[in-house]
Amino acid sequence: MLLEVRDLHVEFRTRDGVAKAVNGVSYGVDSGETLAVLGESGSGKSVTAQAIMGILDMPPGRITGGEVLFQGRDLLKLKEEQRRKVRGAEMAMIFQDALSSLNPVLTVGDQLGEMFVVHRGMSRRDARAKAVELMDRVRIPAAEERVRQYPHQFSGGMRQRIMIAMALALEPALIIADEPTTALDVTVQAQVMDLLAELRHEYAMGLILITHDLGVVADVADRIAVMYAGRIVETAPVHDLYKAPAHPYTRGLLDSIPRLDQKGQELYAIKGLPPNLMDIPQGCAFHPRCPMARDVCRTDVPPLSEVSEVRGSACHFWRECLNG
Repeated sequence: MLLEVRDLHVEFRTRDGVAKAVNGVSYGVDSGETLAVLGESGSGKSVTAQAIMGILDMPPGRITGGEVLFQGRDLLKLKEEQRRKVRGAEMAMIFQDALSSLNPVLTVGDQLGEMFVVHRGMSRRDARAKAVELMDRVRIPAAEERVRQYPHQFSGGMRQRIMIAMALALEPALIIADEPTTALDVTVQAQVMDLLAELRHEYAMGLILITHDLGVVADVADRIAVMYAGRIVETAPVHDLYKAPAHPYTRGLLDSIPRLDQKGQELYAIKGLPPNLMDIPQGCAFHPRCPMARDVCRTDVPPLSEVSEVRGSACHFWRECLNG
């Protein structure tokens, strides 16, 4: 296993109380595999990724338990200097807002080349040449001229390609893409996702794709992990999950996707709001919004039960959900 997260716990201590953002998350991804981590805003997807990368703001954030095993090493036990050597060279992250992630006063060539200067000891001239190669690789036209331009001179889709190029620079074994298609139009979304899928195959790297959009991951993910209130509530191969979800929350997400055969019908929406992470409901956190909720759901936290050898569900009544 390239990356294995085991029982990870993250909390944020604020003046108003303790927000339990990640509550025992466990998942893994192998080389050449794409894992999509899915859920609403506030479900803990990005916080988990930040803990993996070692870029969590501490304080107020705090990792209170668990392991993050990358190629057999527990990253949580490494010193900060060792973590910096892992970031970029062995694992990299693509952030959702490319414009705010890129430095507005440096050219994209300087920002791409910095990876080679810092980690490979290259000269600025050689690093600039590598930056042009990377821009060509992610299909930015006229890379030789545009390498001298600044982030604001690129469109949203092109800036996201620059972020992908930056993540790929040192050919890491794992890339985490956090909402990489946010604020992009549908056509550009498809181009970015196709590019990520192509590069994953070419470099045989592991890819964790964080998103709230089931439609985005349908054609690129191998497996899906669904998160709710800081927990994994369902894991499954992508085709199995789309065909027959085993958790009411996953079913609600799928039913919320617009369909061409339901023209004129009201679009389904999951009732209520995600829970306050400072006051997560007792029992199953989803029970206040769940159409299948019963008394046991209000008192007992459901474990992630084995539905089959390749999938699991944290629902007391997953069999009924699976059968529709």
